[in-house]
Amino acid sequence: MKRIIAPSFLASNFLQLNREIEMVNASAAEWLHLDVMDGRFVPNISFGIPVIEQIRKATNKVCDVHLMIVEPDKYIEAFHDAGADNISIHIEACPHLHRSIQLIHSFGMKAGVAVNPHTPINFLQDIIQDIDFVNLMSVNPGFGGQSFIEHTLIKIKELRKMIEDKDLNTLIEIDGGVTQENAKIIFDAGANILVAGSSVFKAENPKQAIVDLLEC
Repeated sequence: MKRIIAPSFLASNFLQLNREIEMVNASAAEWLHLDVMDGRFVPNISFGIPVIEQIRKATNKVCDVHLMIVEPDKYIEAFHDAGADNISIHIEACPHLHRSIQLIHSFGMKAGVAVNPHTPINFLQDIIQDIDFVNLMSVNPGFGGQSFIEHTLIKIKELRKMIEDKDLNTLIEIDGGVTQENAKIIFDAGANILVAGSSVFKAENPKQAIVDLLEC
């Protein structure tokens, strides 16, 4: 099964952003995970379009943009123009989710649906066939450095079964609390993509940490 590591730049050193990008560029990671927070959907504010524009200029890796914002439809085109390859939007923030997914696809980007820890997997039954990946939150969104919520393992297995029962190629992305200690059990449960923040950027050897996560 496909495995991808997506270092989360929320945990990077913004005073040394170019150096951090160069490290990821030279690593085994395929994606860069970019968290956008608005202070409304989540109780925090991160970075936005200008930062993503600069990161896009410095990398050929997939820019995986996670929108933790209300009314994401207003900004889909702007994030596309900034260089996003993937956009995930929250099921909890989108009253017209199918329309929002169509909008992301209309710009040629991969579309994902992010799901908070309290949201049941069966809420994806009628949209799973229309999306490229599910961003399954394994912490409560808004802050880095949180511990992995163990119940997420059950949700991964439920989601993997849903995907296989429908004979789909939808990928499962796990976002939050990923470490060297739990990466194997997360992959074994059925995940494809691990978003890793502190476990990469705070590691003594970040490039080796990415390899270790992939090969766990």
